Amino acid sequence: MLRRRGHRVVFVVEESFAGTLEAKGFEERLMRLAPRPEQPEEPGQFWKDFVRDTAPVFRKSTFEQLGEFIAPTWQALVDGARYVDERLGEILAEVEPDVVVEDNVVGFPAILASGRPWVRIVSCNPLEVKDPELPPPFSGLPSDDRSGWAEFRDEFARQVGELQESFSAFCVDRGAPPLPELELIHESPWLNLTLYPAELDYSRSRPLGARWRNLETSVRATDAPWLPPESDGRTLVYLSLGSLGSADVDLMKRLVGEFAETPHRYVVSRGPQHADYELAENMAGEEFLPQTSVLPHVDAVITHGGNNTTTECMWFGKPMLLLPIFWDQHDNAQRVHETGYGVRLPTYEFADGELAAALDQVLADEAMRARCTAAGDRLRRRPGTILAADLIEQVATS
Repeated sequence: MLRRRGHRVVFVVEESFAGTLEAKGFEERLMRLAPRPEQPEEPGQFWKDFVRDTAPVFRKSTFEQLGEFIAPTWQALVDGARYVDERLGEILAEVEPDVVVEDNVVGFPAILASGRPWVRIVSCNPLEVKDPELPPPFSGLPSDDRSGWAEFRDEFARQVGELQESFSAFCVDRGAPPLPELELIHESPWLNLTLYPAELDYSRSRPLGARWRNLETSVRATDAPWLPPESDGRTLVYLSLGSLGSADVDLMKRLVGEFAETPHRYVVSRGPQHADYELAENMAGEEFLPQTSVLPHVDAVITHGGNNTTTECMWFGKPMLLLPIFWDQHDNAQRVHETGYGVRLPTYEFADGELAAALDQVLADEAMRARCTAAGDRLRRRPGTILAADLIEQVATS
């Protein structure tokens, strides 16, 4: 959107993604978040390996995940921010941007130390921006039952507190302000953007303030076209657990087995381990699918609850069956469930037949489908991409 308006847009990309944005006509500047490996790596290989190695933890409760997944993930993110800071400072000095846009959960001190205007994007669930009257992030706890909130917050502080203090000191050493208590990224004094449809958003006890704006969605219109299979009267369901979630081959095999016995057809985003399992007769799929081109053609979506897929389903008005795995997926799944735009199930603990019954419930719930359709109609009248470009332009030219 910004490039179409005549602006120069430079992406700072991790080295394994070199050429990806350039192929789309953008400038790139390369950086690394860790030392270069001895063997050539696939794009994003570090995180694929990280999630694969910690996958057994996903079968545990969100409370247990705090120590076994959330804290190690924060550590890896902080290590990356430390490693890249000098290089990022070099890039900013060379490019001399009018505005820097950061979409991350951990801050980069070089951005603040540069003194340049910057915009923070919160592209995960908005519980990332904490409120005492809302559930703690990563918990997947309900909004109307506070019984587990305090214990979860205490455990988060215990697991992350020392790391946060150390990283805050690093920020100061590198010329940035200290971090707020238990936060790993600063609030921008210029502009902060969230991405969450109003139908799902939370009522806060502490308003975020004038420097915060909610884009609600940011749905791309650049995916390749996709043609659905010829209709045979059966409902068509899209199954996607994301590139990381679908790497859990045992889970994918169980889902295929459960849905093979249903009267519906499925389009499956098979993911990077696609060669390790077979689809059933009533399914078709590819390693990767152009999701925003698929969604308009399906009747419902089975998803891990990543923020991107969640907001895109709302944009296209599609009800969801949610199987969260890690990070903010638990929060999105809970929020969609409690606001009536889908149904959440325990990803690794559903009983035989429970998954199919839940999908039938989603497909048969006319009130839910009407809510989803109305939300999609409203959101498509207010594209977040246009609003984002307007707001970023204002920061860059003020």
